Amino acid sequence: MTTPAAARKAQQLAEREQRIVASARTLAEEQGWEAVTVRRLADAIEYSQPVLYGHFPQGRSQIVTAVALVGFDELAAALAALPDASDVTGAERLRALVTAYLDFAARNPATYEAMFRLPIRTPFASDDTPRALRDAFGSIVDVLRDVGHPPADLDTGAEVLWGAMHGVATLWLAARYSPGNQERRVEELVRRFAG
Repeated sequence: MTTPAAARKAQQLAEREQRIVASARTLAEEQGWEAVTVRRLADAIEYSQPVLYGHFPQGRSQIVTAVALVGFDELAAALAALPDASDVTGAERLRALVTAYLDFAARNPATYEAMFRLPIRTPFASDDTPRALRDAFGSIVDVLRDVGHPPADLDTGAEVLWGAMHGVATLWLAARYSPGNQERRVEELVRRFAG
């Protein structure tokens, strides 16, 4: 049985950990991941470096992974909030999915980078994949199931759609695309995948 004092201490530790992750994310979004060091984080939240290492023994790489996991939770929530299939057409639902994905990447470029570009200790496409990643992928599969001509292999189709959305997001964030053409890129993805 957990004592009230132990429960309070556990809550304080969890809140401190959340504060460290939120501070790392804010610093990365404002200045890029190269600015996120254990020393700078310790200064930003006014804790000693040993306190940070107490929460994240592997240091920066573990903090980056924690930020990525928060991002996966948020992306999964954004994709779960799509219009219901009974309320819109498959193409409209696909458009909402692509838009939600690209909007998430645009609003959170450093978090998106942690999720998909930086090395993190999170397994993909396995039994150990965190639930938020499985949920986000499941949203992509569900949307493809509702398009006019769904792919015969929904999982592979979802991987290809995810790859296409990721490619658009990555090139857009890197300013490799023409700035005023994003809406047409979204429509092209919808046209290609909605059949």
